[in-house]
Amino acid sequence: MPPLGAFTFVLHTHLPYVRLAGRWPHGEEWIHEAAVETYIPLLQTLYDLKEQGVYFRLTLGMTPVLAEQLASPDVLDHLDQYIDDKIAAAIKDQNYFEAAGSADAWLLELARQYQRDFETIKQAFRQRFNRDIIGSFRRLQEEDLIEIITSAGTHAYLPLLSRDSSIVAQLKTGVQTYERLFGRKPKAIWLPECAYRPAYLADDDQRRAGLETFLAEQGLKLFFSETHTITGGQPVGVAAGDVIGPYGYIKRRYLVPASTTLQIPKRPATTFQPYNVSETVAGADANQSSGVTVIGRNNQTGMQVWSSEWGYPGDVDYREFHKKAGTSGLRYWRVTGHKTDLGSKDYYHPEWAAYKIDQHAEHFAHMVGDLLRDYHKQTGEYGVIASNYDTELFGHWWYEGVRWLGQVLRHLASIPDIELTTASDFVKKHPPTETLHIPESSWGSNGNHFTWDNVETHWMWESIHDAELKMEGLAARFTEPSDEQRHLLNQIARELMLMQSSDWPFLVTTGQAKEYAIQRFTQHFERFNKLIEILDSGVPDSTLVERYYELDKLFPELDYRWFAARI
Repeated sequence: MPPLGAFTFVLHTHLPYVRLAGRWPHGEEWIHEAAVETYIPLLQTLYDLKEQGVYFRLTLGMTPVLAEQLASPDVLDHLDQYIDDKIAAAIKDQNYFEAAGSADAWLLELARQYQRDFETIKQAFRQRFNRDIIGSFRRLQEEDLIEIITSAGTHAYLPLLSRDSSIVAQLKTGVQTYERLFGRKPKAIWLPECAYRPAYLADDDQRRAGLETFLAEQGLKLFFSETHTITGGQPVGVAAGDVIGPYGYIKRRYLVPASTTLQIPKRPATTFQPYNVSETVAGADANQSSGVTVIGRNNQTGMQVWSSEWGYPGDVDYREFHKKAGTSGLRYWRVTGHKTDLGSKDYYHPEWAAYKIDQHAEHFAHMVGDLLRDYHKQTGEYGVIASNYDTELFGHWWYEGVRWLGQVLRHLASIPDIELTTASDFVKKHPPTETLHIPESSWGSNGNHFTWDNVETHWMWESIHDAELKMEGLAARFTEPSDEQRHLLNQIARELMLMQSSDWPFLVTTGQAKEYAIQRFTQHFERFNKLIEILDSGVPDSTLVERYYELDKLFPELDYRWFAARI
């Protein structure tokens, strides 16, 4: 039976720049934790499938700022130490539970299992993958099993940048970093936070280009959007709230004004098809295609994982994320019930969870098949389902998630009328036939920019916008710099890009690491201004510049001239 439709996971892999910027509770350990719980287990799962002859394909986004850190010798050395610390913590718990006697016999067995699991991760990292996480993902792409897509350099929230020069620099950095690390040009991009800016008329009645124009200039022909930006209607899924993971913190801390909800009229467009993105200002008589394609997130499959109410991760037998042992930070409890308080959680039973993984993977695979068959039956069209998630949801937030993902791929590979694909391959084989105007939007709360720009974060954007103008001025002033000046100017640009990271306002809004985010943003802002002072003094302090570079050591190709004014 020939395939009736196609499916791809689209996994967005990102963490902010935290190299040498603190360890516990915030800082570099975010990367170590994600590597141990998500990235290395994902590699193990995909390589196991490959070696077992299971043909799979998926789309994996990797932000440049994270990829740089996963390739950093410092981060990798500290990851070695982190894994050894986890093994030691599991052993310490075993000694504690042994001393407690039979009352904690089950916890003792769980601690032993943790030790075995961490030792397996250690072996995989050091031997199977030769301490090369980036290279291991690259090999899967070279074997055409995954497509790795890029993002903006430091995951900047592009619609809120005040200067097009910053958009260009962020995208160019994303492309250059990708080429160095993955050995080819990227075809597609994950726009940070799915945040999109269309073409518009500015206050001076001059047309400002939409993001698709800048993507096309960099050879990026495909991006992804939230469901409601394609179909219209009210925000759904992640943008509507009620989700697991970091976005779930927004609703707990803020009551987002209903008046700020993005309002898009419903339209017949569907997430089962790709669309040409219009580069025409909204309201024009005709849509002119930009040559860039958009695919919307499929909400039905997405919410089977995202939803905090009825998504798989909330099952009573999966491991509870929010309760940790005071002795070690390890987790020994299961969800137990949606309304069960943390003090009443039951112990975790891995065999119960394993049974649910198989059930939920089979259910998801059948749902994908039913959706594609129904779409084909109703329209006669060959559709695609893009299920978009943060990669860290699997393994980190949802402990069993990586194993579930592997089981889903195994199930889907055995269904003949479903084609496992990558996003760019699907568009190549099934190019869009319609052009669509995409409204300004994101997958943040209420589908707009509130999560990143609100009363608690607006001061950050004022500082960023001031710095962007200064950077354009430096690019105009220094057309023939000395080598010393060029090195200093590139470090100034590097500090600006790190200021622009969407993570700092996000962490302030959610309250997850508010003080840390403010500290990090302020550090980059102060370094940016201090370096300009040194430049203007005419007596560059090479020692200070090198010290800042050692702290913020990424994007070696970065050229300050990428920030030259566009308008």
